[in-house]
Amino acid sequence: MAEESTTAVPIIKIVRPVSKIDWPTIVGLVVAFSLIGAALIFGGSIESFFNIPAAFIVIGGTIAVTSIAYRGEDLSKAWSILSASLSYKIRTPRQTAIQLMDIAVLAKQKGVLAISQQEDELKKDDYIAYAMRYITDGYKVEDVVQILTHDMDALMDRHKVGASIIRRASEIAPAMGLIGTLVGLVQMLTQLNDPSSIGPAMAVALLTTFYGAILGTVILAPMAAKLERNASLDVMIKDLIVSASMSIAKQESPRKLETVLNAALPPDQKIVYFK
Repeated sequence: MAEESTTAVPIIKIVRPVSKIDWPTIVGLVVAFSLIGAALIFGGSIESFFNIPAAFIVIGGTIAVTSIAYRGEDLSKAWSILSASLSYKIRTPRQTAIQLMDIAVLAKQKGVLAISQQEDELKKDDYIAYAMRYITDGYKVEDVVQILTHDMDALMDRHKVGASIIRRASEIAPAMGLIGTLVGLVQMLTQLNDPSSIGPAMAVALLTTFYGAILGTVILAPMAAKLERNASLDVMIKDLIVSASMSIAKQESPRKLETVLNAALPPDQKIVYFK
């Protein structure tokens, strides 16, 4: 691109974030369960690894104990939180930074009100449109900063709660497996005079540990890690938008904004807007 003083007024084109299936997550789960299933099949009778009481102890216990630590409105979002770990929105930090630079150059050359003429384009990204609305409505710089910063803090809190629910459940599942193991052992030890009862009690004892390890280690822990990764990326995107909004509201030079954005971008996502 040309120098700032001779840069043509950019045509604002916002790329609408589109949700896409996170195939590495799906493939990873399928491969993990396939390996476990293959080990069960080649090791003997697969039917012996299915036990309804053991599954109730682990799954039901994990849900019940996790619910103690959180409010009802947080838990009501648990399914949407889990589904969020299986998909992501296609929106890179670099792409967002370039779009913000286009808006900043437009505002610098044509005035802040020129942004409002791009309303249809801005609507493709809800948060960019949300931030720019305060600028075009004439809010003071400090008010814009306060509103967007407060919104960022609320966003981070929502992400933390969502990821913490799954992370907590991943820690509880193996513990519930251990509790089930203790229950099975106690049942077995109290009925040693009846050999026919030893087998079912031992099955519950061993399978609850097995189920707890799978639920916590194979399913919930990786999903919690994926949610935390997605949350950090989302926060980074929002932080770029907040920084650009502050710069535009202060009518700073777009060249300065480029430096600010590059400081927040990962090394492989940095932009070169002005040559």
